[in-house]
Amino acid sequence: MKPFKTLIAAGLLAIFASVQVHAEDAKCASVSLADPGWSDIAVTNGIASMLLDGLGYKPQTRTLAVPIIFAGLQKGQVDVFLGNWMPAGQHDYDRYVASGQIDKVVENLGGTEYTLAVPTYAYEEGVQDFKDLNKFAARFGKKIYGIGSGSPANDYIRQMIANNEFGLGDWQLVESSEQAMLVQVGRAEKRGQFVVFLGWTPHPMNVQFDMQYLKGGEKFFGSTGSVNTLARKGFVAECPNVGKLLSNLKFTQEMENTIMDDVLNRKVANATAIKNWIKANPQVLDGWLEGVKTRDGGDGLAAVKAKL
Repeated sequence: MKPFKTLIAAGLLAIFASVQVHAEDAKCASVSLADPGWSDIAVTNGIASMLLDGLGYKPQTRTLAVPIIFAGLQKGQVDVFLGNWMPAGQHDYDRYVASGQIDKVVENLGGTEYTLAVPTYAYEEGVQDFKDLNKFAARFGKKIYGIGSGSPANDYIRQMIANNEFGLGDWQLVESSEQAMLVQVGRAEKRGQFVVFLGWTPHPMNVQFDMQYLKGGEKFFGSTGSVNTLARKGFVAECPNVGKLLSNLKFTQEMENTIMDDVLNRKVANATAIKNWIKANPQVLDGWLEGVKTRDGGDGLAAVKAKL
């Protein structure tokens, strides 16, 4: 009987050890994702949430201004931010990430553009560079349309005005939401009026509007850029399975543009648009879920596919 009991004990130990390999801290069960209210991050957060849910986690999205997101990551009140646009977010990156207070997980998107833009008809009339704006000050009403308060891009525009860069010292930054800005651009375009606004890609505005990006603002906005995934310090080590998922999560402009277009222009629900895209491109799950288990140690890929 003793050898039999020994075998049972050894078997139980092996099972327990196997479970322990996949076990994570209990606080990893809930993952908080920061949302600054941008359409592209709504898509990437939606993708991450869908995958986390399929793996048995409880994702929570918190809508916060960018400065609050970084403070939340630094204080451990927010777990993940998929929207660190670079080089537009260089100041926050240097303050928090380069200093070691917040962790960079991965670059999740490349080839981005993020700077001031104008309608093509304004571009063709001679507004092709930041230094051209003040030549047409009256036609622009000396206004630059930005997005929500706290955006790094708004801060750059404010700096340009404060320092009279490009002769913009008496111009005004109009802060609003992303959607309110786009409504203003659409209204101006229909009337053939000049309007200068914050533009970026990926975003369906590039399809919705006939628009051009201005040169000359590289000092503030850089040239082409990228987007980083950030996490609170130590999160990936504490929650290695979620960390593996985050390190795998890389996106494409075509993917984000397609999903955002469905949401913004075709009025498809965000979660539905994401599932539709993934069903049409199921191979993307192989890369995203490589080496990723369910929270209880099961087959991550199979679990997510079963919930599509």
